[in-house]
Amino acid sequence: MKSRPARKVTLGVALAGLLAAPSVAAAAPSVSVELNKLEAADKDCRATLVVKNGKDTAFSELRLDLVVFDGDSVVAKRLIVDVAPLAAKKTSVKSFDIAGLGCDGISRLLLNDVPACGGDADCLGLVETSSRAKKTPFDK
Repeated sequence: MKSRPARKVTLGVALAGLLAAPSVAAAAPSVSVELNKLEAADKDCRATLVVKNGKDTAFSELRLDLVVFDGDSVVAKRLIVDVAPLAAKKTSVKSFDIAGLGCDGISRLLLNDVPACGGDADCLGLVETSSRAKKTPFDK
């Protein structure tokens, strides 16, 4: 039978090992979607996304449910954007037009949901967002 001090040391070593080990969620490669720029396209606004697949598998489908907010932070548009196909460990650039809305009228882009990602269990959790577009945050 172990003495009490030995049990405390064993428990302390086990806890330290658990705390030092990287979590599965933090270590799991993901898909990052960056709003790179917004530019005028006639009377519309063209959004350019840089999509980086950090996973070892390709995506034959990856649809993003995006919400566009106007200058008053009111929902102006809701779009489904398909950024597939997306090769494994590959970065791609995807562009799409936001019809009927000028770029100066967009204050924020929200990733509302990821309705399809090729069968992954947590599609929304798989995607990370960021923005390089001037004055236009992109979050979820």
